[in-house]
Amino acid sequence: MLDSLPLSPKQVRSIAHATARINVWHGAIRSGKTIASLIAFLIAIAAAPSSGLIIIVGRSLQTIERNVLDPLQDEALFGPVARLVQHTRGATTAVILGRTVHLIGAADSRAEGRLRGLTACLAYVDEATLVPRGFWNQLLGRLSVPGARLFATTNPDNPGHWLRKEFINRQGDLDLRSWQFQLDDNPALDPKYVASLKAEYVGLWYRRFILGHWVQSEGAIYEMFDAEQHVVRNIPHITRWLCDAIDYGTVNPFADLLIGLGADQRLYVVSEYRHDSRAARKQLTDAEYSAARRRWLAAVPHPQAGNVVGVRPEWTIVDPSAASFIEQLHRDNTPSVMPADNTVLDGIRGVAGLLAADRLRIHASCTGLIDELPGYSWDDEAAEKGEDKPIKLEDHSCDALRYGVRTTEALWRPHIPTLMEVAA
Repeated sequence: MLDSLPLSPKQVRSIAHATARINVWHGAIRSGKTIASLIAFLIAIAAAPSSGLIIIVGRSLQTIERNVLDPLQDEALFGPVARLVQHTRGATTAVILGRTVHLIGAADSRAEGRLRGLTACLAYVDEATLVPRGFWNQLLGRLSVPGARLFATTNPDNPGHWLRKEFINRQGDLDLRSWQFQLDDNPALDPKYVASLKAEYVGLWYRRFILGHWVQSEGAIYEMFDAEQHVVRNIPHITRWLCDAIDYGTVNPFADLLIGLGADQRLYVVSEYRHDSRAARKQLTDAEYSAARRRWLAAVPHPQAGNVVGVRPEWTIVDPSAASFIEQLHRDNTPSVMPADNTVLDGIRGVAGLLAADRLRIHASCTGLIDELPGYSWDDEAAEKGEDKPIKLEDHSCDALRYGVRTTEALWRPHIPTLMEVAA
């Protein structure tokens, strides 16, 4: 198996020395840490005692299948060994090298109950920083068979994260070994792909996902935003009206952004509807917001199309917590209403990448969004606790922007050049 893969010296060393009770591979994306950890895990399964369960843990069953089982079943990676990994999609067990392996999703603290009463000899944890702290503790307690081992992989997070502070940084005091990987540590990647990845990540995410550093979020989130560059008065022909994206508010401002794909292969925030009940001294009902949205969209002019007005976006994307407003939109026969993908960091990273590549521009009329972007900042108090969160203040249009960009990514991504292609 080792002969069929182009492994780096660091990968080989980590595989050979993964004999501690806790073994952690951490660092950049696509850096080879996962392949090294999976090879070590297969070797451990082959030598595991017959007593005690073997467990694979991930954020969900779907992430376990995607990040762990799919690679293990890839013959291009693992050759004939891949045929000894058997799993039915959706099942909570797999058979690997003849051993039954239990698959456990650990999305929140309730998952801890799934470990109660079991005894384990071997565990593999995917995306360890996303596992609840209590679950991790419970898992370690269940690894009670003599010689039991835990294997874990993760991308770097905030340096105050418990996994780094209480485990990786204390490996001299614990039966723990860890290996840090950078993108350049993976010899199997095409150099053009490496260069493209390096170009696509900026700021915080470059330092974490390319260099593999545990760094703290600080200062402005969209430090690459430049009003001179990103705010425009002229918009090209819009080839697709992707969505209007809504951050719902009654006491707080209600923000709705209309996002389209331009003929120049950029995303454009073409127009904005915003109602600030405090400034207007009037709160609107769900029905009034829905009617206001219809009037606004009906009056939006088509860029480069003369006197044509009125837009019907492909999707209406709504703050997922605004259940009553989503219901009102359905009652008003609004087509294609979708709760937003509210994965905050992924949404922010997508917007940041587009701004850095000059693939996202904003019409000058969208004053709410333009005013918010420069002040949209990381929360220092959350960072001290090991969490990456934006300050929840004056962020309503910024939230709507990441809702729209993140949720429609499958629609616009094939039409937007990567940063590498832009640079070329």
